[in-house]
Amino acid sequence: MVHAPALDGSRRVTLGKEPLGVATHADDVAEILRLADLYVTDVAESDLVEWQGGGPDDWPGLSEHHEA
Repeated sequence: MVHAPALDGSRRVTLGKEPLGVATHADDVAEILRLADLYVTDVAESDLVEWQGGGPDDWPGLSEHHEA
């Protein structure tokens, strides 16, 4: 599961109740899953990835955060 964005735009990634990591981009989600031995070729389209609070293109706050 990719959780809703935090205030800084990052998103927690979990497997059940187990935290796997924190992502700042959809590519991070794919890498976090790969490191957990879960190989997903397209995190945006996979039925294995549940997006909460927005989809794979929703990373609010990150563009403003990185420009500052």
